[in-house]
Amino acid sequence: MMTVYGVPGWGSAISEVMLTLAEIPYKFVDVTGFDAEGPQRDLLKIRNPLCQVPTLVLENGDIMTETAAIALMILDRRPDLAPAVHHPERQQFQRLLIWLVANVYPTFTYADYPERWTADAPLQLKTSCMEYRKSLYLWLNDRLIAEPYAFGEQLTLLDCYLAVMRSWGPGHDWFQEHTPNISAIADAVCQIPRLRTVLKNNEII
Repeated sequence: MMTVYGVPGWGSAISEVMLTLAEIPYKFVDVTGFDAEGPQRDLLKIRNPLCQVPTLVLENGDIMTETAAIALMILDRRPDLAPAVHHPERQQFQRLLIWLVANVYPTFTYADYPERWTADAPLQLKTSCMEYRKSLYLWLNDRLIAEPYAFGEQLTLLDCYLAVMRSWGPGHDWFQEHTPNISAIADAVCQIPRLRTVLKNNEII
């Protein structure tokens, strides 16, 4: 069985939702507080010197990090959770999966701990990152079908990202007002019975 080191509601929630959707068993280890010196950070650092969540210990003892890499690993076991190879939407799925972690994720890196990056204007950095993040979500919203999922009837791992990320800043109300496709997809994912427990555990529903 895999072990997921994470924090409820954080980026590890995406991995938990994907694994649950794929029916891949795992054990969750809560390392809340890992972002400051202390025993939780020490515990995580043994597995991942970069001290990032999620950090997965696979069945064979190997370490896996980065949610996009985890998604690709899951697709090796559950290829039905992405558009089929040679399907026209396959390339768009691949593009948006990497686009999320390459473009949206960095806005959290800088906005969540702005004091790490600038001593003079941390609030300005946080505000600028949030406005940029909003512009990214607006762009993404226009490229999603939301009938009921990102690519129509087929549920994919990309939908797991949207369900979790909708619970982060700029917040549920903003998504509902400004990005109705993202909001509708997240709602559809949150109604999947097998995901209810993991979504509740991560305070997403």
